[in-house]
Amino acid sequence: MNTTNTQEQQAEASRYAHLLGGGTRVGVVALLLSFAAYVFGMLPPHVPLEHLPAVWSLPVGEYLKRTNSPTGWGWLALVHKGDFSNLVGISLLAGCSLPALLGLIPLYLKRRDRIYAGICAVVALVLVLAASGILTGGH
Repeated sequence: MNTTNTQEQQAEASRYAHLLGGGTRVGVVALLLSFAAYVFGMLPPHVPLEHLPAVWSLPVGEYLKRTNSPTGWGWLALVHKGDFSNLVGISLLAGCSLPALLGLIPLYLKRRDRIYAGICAVVALVLVLAASGILTGGH
């Protein structure tokens, strides 16, 4: 196998792993901090604990209505609430592959490998579109 090709592949794998690992660590720390803030009462819940037994068995539409909870990205307005703050960590974990993919594009472009750079760009675009809710088909 060509040593130059192997070194390029190692550089790509190393960058991807570094960025993905960093994003994963940040997401897990955010989850732990938000959980601790919720459990220790530093962030009050949107739905008080004493109301949960009355609503947790409801169909989702009724639950959302009774608790005045948002859908989609509406949770961002309630990130200061203990029961919604954990979504920050979940979102970071779900999106940590995006910076890793974007980090590969300069490496591919530097060696004029436009096909792989394009694939990374398209995958990143699909991830962004999926997260935005544009691809939900009206649901």
